[in-house]
Amino acid sequence: MGFINTGNYYLLYLLFFVLLNFHYMIAHILSFLISMVGSFFLNSYYTYKTKPTLKKFLQFPLTYIVNVIVTTTAIYILTEIVKLDGKITPLLASGIAIPFTFLISKKILADKSISE
Repeated sequence: MGFINTGNYYLLYLLFFVLLNFHYMIAHILSFLISMVGSFFLNSYYTYKTKPTLKKFLQFPLTYIVNVIVTTTAIYILTEIVKLDGKITPLLASGIAIPFTFLISKKILADKSISE
């Protein structure tokens, strides 16, 4: 599901950044928030085969704290300091953050003690 989540995020990012001409950081944050909701349901149903609950939905953003810190920092560094094209920096940053997000989301979504 990580590749689907990343693809959704990146398509949203391109929509905001390229087509709507938002600043790259605003495009990143908006795309991140929207794709996180989709990620919750994809991970619940397909990755961990668990019933999504309100409690899990409210806890799920915790899985993305590390992700948003890593990706936002990496996008800034890659765009502003390394001077890479803002169209590709989100993909590079996401590749770094995916393993961290997977491990944390597994703990929240697959942990039976958190259910309902």
